[in-house]
Amino acid sequence: MKIIYSDMKLPSRFNKSFNKSVFLAGPTPRDDKTQSWRKSAIKILEENEYNGTIFIPERQDWKVKFEYEDQVEWELEALNKVDTILFWVPRKLTTMPSFTTNVEFGLFITDLDVRLLYGRPDDAPENRYLDYLYERERGLEVPIFNKLEDLIKEVANEC
Repeated sequence: MKIIYSDMKLPSRFNKSFNKSVFLAGPTPRDDKTQSWRKSAIKILEENEYNGTIFIPERQDWKVKFEYEDQVEWELEALNKVDTILFWVPRKLTTMPSFTTNVEFGLFITDLDVRLLYGRPDDAPENRYLDYLYERERGLEVPIFNKLEDLIKEVANEC
């Protein structure tokens, strides 16, 4: 398993046939006090022996100054080239409002060339529209997951 954070260069031979790859899309904490859900996702992928590449739209060190546009471009390039986009939306309106996640979800929900999986905790607010679009565009063959562990297992088992 290889992990690539957004302050790392994307692989030069990065394309859809690039081994197995997953982008962990969803809200990113905006302060030091809020724990990232992606740490748990990585641990679950390890436990399930996922042997692909994981693209994390978080920097290893947020204290280092960076250009906003570089972050956005990194995310867009990675999103457009991975095999699977995993959307986990544990939205908290005060600490992880998920505004960017909403846009990214809208950009990729109708792209049937990419495997897209989606989940959110049952108590996460304001996800009804994402639920509706996921069911409308992707059908019910792959459910909306309400537990991160189940969503991650789907990635690990299907890839």
